[in-house]
Amino acid sequence: MAERKRQNKAVSALTAARLYYLQDKTMDVIAEELGTSRSSVSRLLSYAREVGLVDIRINSPLEHAGELEQELHDRLNVTTHVVPMPESVTEVERLERVARTAGRLLTQMIDSTMTVGVAWGSTISAVSRELGQKQTHGTTIVQLNGAGNTLTSGVEYSSDILQRFGSAFTAQVQQFPVPAFFDDPLTREAMWRERSTRRVLDLQAKMDLAVFSLGSPTAEVPSRVYVGGYLGRADYQSLSADRAIGDVATVFFRADGTWKDIALNARATGPGLDRLRRVARRVCVVAGVQKLPPLRAAIASKLVTDVVLDEGLARQLFES
Repeated sequence: MAERKRQNKAVSALTAARLYYLQDKTMDVIAEELGTSRSSVSRLLSYAREVGLVDIRINSPLEHAGELEQELHDRLNVTTHVVPMPESVTEVERLERVARTAGRLLTQMIDSTMTVGVAWGSTISAVSRELGQKQTHGTTIVQLNGAGNTLTSGVEYSSDILQRFGSAFTAQVQQFPVPAFFDDPLTREAMWRERSTRRVLDLQAKMDLAVFSLGSPTAEVPSRVYVGGYLGRADYQSLSADRAIGDVATVFFRADGTWKDIALNARATGPGLDRLRRVARRVCVVAGVQKLPPLRAAIASKLVTDVVLDEGLARQLFES
């Protein structure tokens, strides 16, 4: 009984510490979310420091902090970073909290002489605004997929994301100035033979770490590829016929993880999923239960080594 009480206190202290130190929440807000008083939150934070859960940054006696994180790791063999939050938060706030945690984790992960592939999109744009400053040398940030369409070059949008990563890590930035989707697969094949394009593809082949989210047509905070003029009616019909449920860097996949024979992928400019699996560390950032089907498929097909996600989605993933 005493041991169970001690464990419950440790879990509460860890949750409070994460909200306070990683999410920048006030003690009043934390007290409301935990259903306790401000003074109790203060004591939990003190306890977290006393027992070593917090030491400048949040730590845990286990590598994967928190019971849910450990259970997900044991079941799925993926390092999980669960962002605690109540069910009552808006989807926008949910995304912001997940992005804030992801930004701080990436600041720890990215170091000198690394090649980091970055996809563009609503979630990764939010993450790029939460990165801390870290001096590195010999580090390169490379764009994973083209961003142009018939309405815009996409350069400004994708460039802003990459430049934030580059500025945060004093890194060289390599853009990928091609469309998100070519009109004809043969055009892509020809472009992939060009030396200027091969230079970017060769950089992608050297990635030490890839950062991406998962596109989903049903998310409340829409994936940019689905609302930014990238897909026409015929594209949606094609994806439906091919049973695609989501995408990584504009490369679509099914619930069983298959992707090569999805017609639209022959025109996509993101890395093939076989290529992505060869990257040593693959960090996926997702928020919202609508992302459950593509997340479940991405994990099952071994596209993800690390995932940052909100508590509600984590529980759905565990129960599915």
